[in-house]
Amino acid sequence: MGDEARALTERIRREAGASPAYDRLSATEDPDELAGVLTAPGQPLWARELAAFRLGVAGDARAFEALVLLLNHRDPQRCASAAHALARLGDPRTARAAAALATNELRVAYALHPVRLLVALRAPESVPALITTLERRLRPHDPYRKVALACVEGLGDLGDARARRVLAEALAHPALAVAAAGALKRLPAAR
Repeated sequence: MGDEARALTERIRREAGASPAYDRLSATEDPDELAGVLTAPGQPLWARELAAFRLGVAGDARAFEALVLLLNHRDPQRCASAAHALARLGDPRTARAAAALATNELRVAYALHPVRLLVALRAPESVPALITTLERRLRPHDPYRKVALACVEGLGDLGDARARRVLAEALAHPALAVAAAGALKRLPAAR
């Protein structure tokens, strides 16, 4: 069991209390039982998250919708576990969904994990979405510096020359300058 799965398991165990449903869901090897939790009415959030995570890391596409909802949750731990599972799911819709969440200005407070997921996916949508998100974060007094920093670092990791302009603009922002300079060094040489 990886670190992300272990952290999720411990957190969910605390949320579930002494629920026998937790023991059943964490032990079952039946993907249909896990998928049933995602569609059954009245299921607690922890049960849906556990089922979606387990299905997602197993590559079962039935987890996609639940994981995308969790990726946009107000709880950063839920977002992190959803991003982890989505990265392993291999669903072709994932990058498009992560890009939509990362660039949604109404939900920018929850964009950190979608941004990181886009970097991990290295999909065609990744660079344009990170550029758009970073451009919006370069406004004066923007409160979402963690999102901006994740975009800067991610654009450096992706190494796409299309990011040169926005990374150069990020140099003017003290909280981003060092990371932006490092990211610019990782881009291919300008022609």
